[in-house]
Parts: sequence; C-alpha cells; structure tokens
Amino acid sequence: MANLESTYLGLQLKSPLVVSSCPLSYHLDNLRRMEAAGAGAVVLYSLFEEQIELAEMGFSSYYTEHNEELPEALRHVASMKEYNQGAGSYLAHIYQAKQAVSIPIIGSLNGYYNSGWTRYARLIEAAGADALELNIYYLPTKPHITAAEVEQMYIDLVRDVTESVRIPVAVKLSPYFSALANISRRLVGAGASGLVLFNRFYQPDFDIVNRAIIPSLDLSVSSELRLRLRWVALLSDQNDVDLAITGGVHTAEDTIKGIMAGANVVMMASALIQNGIGHLSTIENELNQWLDNNGYKSTKEIRGLLSHAQIGDSAALERANYLNVLRTARSQEGS
Repeated sequence: MANLESTYLGLQLKSPLVVSSCPLSYHLDNLRRMEAAGAGAVVLYSLFEEQIELAEMGFSSYYTEHNEELPEALRHVASMKEYNQGAGSYLAHIYQAKQAVSIPIIGSLNGYYNSGWTRYARLIEAAGADALELNIYYLPTKPHITAAEVEQMYIDLVRDVTESVRIPVAVKLSPYFSALANISRRLVGAGASGLVLFNRFYQPDFDIVNRAIIPSLDLSVSSELRLRLRWVALLSDQNDVDLAITGGVHTAEDTIKGIMAGANVVMMASALIQNGIGHLSTIENELNQWLDNNGYKSTKEIRGLLSHAQIGDSAALERANYLNVLRTARSQEGS
C-alpha cells in the first residue's frame, strides 16, 4: 500500500484528501466519520463577516426578533441562523472539533473587509484551530473602484491577519483576477502560506414570474477541475507556497490529476454531499490501487509530474490547447 502522507500549510497530513468548507462539518459526528474515512484535514464551515459585525454590534443573540434595528446591509443575515449559530458558537465548535478528532482542523473566515477579522482570527487560533483559510468574497460593483484598489484590499487584509496570528493562513482565491500570477506572488509576500484554487461563487437566479432574485445552489462537477489544474500547474514553481485545489474533485482520477498538477492537497465537498462521507474511503482505496498498479510508492512521487516546471511546455498550458481544440473541432466537422 502506498504512502499517502502529505504536507499542507506546514501540517503533516495522513492523506492529501481534505474536506473543504461546507455544512457537513457542522456536526462532530460527521468530523469523526471524515477522519475514519480517510480525510487528512477538515476546513470547517465559514464564519461570515456579517456575523462578526453582528457580534461586534451586540446583536448576535437576538437579531431574528429585532431585524428592523439592523443596518440594511445586515438584514439578510437573520436567515443564516439555520446555517450556524454565530461567532461565539463557531469558536466553541472549533474547540469541540479538536477534542473529537486528531486530524488538523482549519478555520474559515468569509468576507472582504472588517476590523473584526483580525480579532476573530486570533480567537480562532486561541480556540485551537491548526490553520486558517481566508475565503475573501468581494464583488467590485462600484465603477470608481479600480482593479488595483481591489487587489490592494486583498493584500492589506491578508497582511493584517497573518501578522496577528501564529498559525498558517491560506487564501481561497477566485479565478477572476486579471493577473493571477502577480496577485498570487503578492499574497505570498503578504504572509499567505497557502493558496486555494478556486472559489466557487454561487450565482443567484432570476424568477421571471414573481420578478424576484432567488438563491441557487449548483454542486460542482469534474469538468470544473480543468481550470484548477491549469493554474496550479502554472503556479506550482513560481512561489514558495502550498497549493490546494477545490472545485471539481469527485474521483480518485481527479485527485491524481490535482496532485500531478502540483497541488499539495485536493479538497472536496460536493462529492461528499452527493455520495456521502464514506465516498472518501472509496477515493482513498482507488488512489492506493492506482499508485500500486503504476509502481509508485507514495503520492509525493507523482506530485508535480504534470506541472509547468516538469513538462517545460508553457504553450500546452496557455494557448496551444485552445488552438488544438479548434483544429480538432474543424476536423470532426469535415468528417
């Protein structure tokens, strides 16, 4: 049986399979099942910036009954009580999770700007989290805000957080930056120990009958992995930073591709929501079998085999694929 041990954010993991931030981590019994099924670590469900604001304002215990007293920008948070119980309970859950399992527990903060982030980052560390993932979600809709200002906001936030804690910090990125390689390097310079590629932003749908904007949840599919593979392969040799792939990891083959691209770990949530937590065991067994059948003794032996540094062909990861796809489509049309 191959050695699946991996390192991520300076943490020693028994496996490169990490559960990404999702509601499955809300229950301690689920965390125990994840560990038993082969998870190397778990990123807890997120604590949202809006919940931190409510706690800072003193509204955290009764915002459902007094929703009208909140600023308009925070009135949507009342419904989040079904998702988790707020800032205080989040810290308690981290402590309880650390008592329940022996694998690393990674806290998650979701937002884009708040002075409370640094304080809660310290509290998350004090509660026992082994690391912290910053899930920065900002939609720049104001026309006077420039791309440079948005990027600087990310850099400042990451620097503020990393300077306030001793645990490693990972940044969950979106694929929408105009110069992804540059912002990645700047985030590492600001103190990020890991980059998670890529965030899946849930887009609202339009109800044309009732003329309403409604929430929409679409779970990932394996085809979404390609964007992640490409960028991890391109970035893996550019910075001294750990890389994680999230979004589109559903099978052992997806896992192998991610590691070969250069990822330290692969993260999954949709696959577990669809197939159950036990799906981790299936992927782990199939990963072991593939490694054994192909003569590899560990996942470390395959890490980065298809990265830019190893294949030495940037064209294959940049424009060549686009041209080859068009050429193939044209030839199929002719036949």
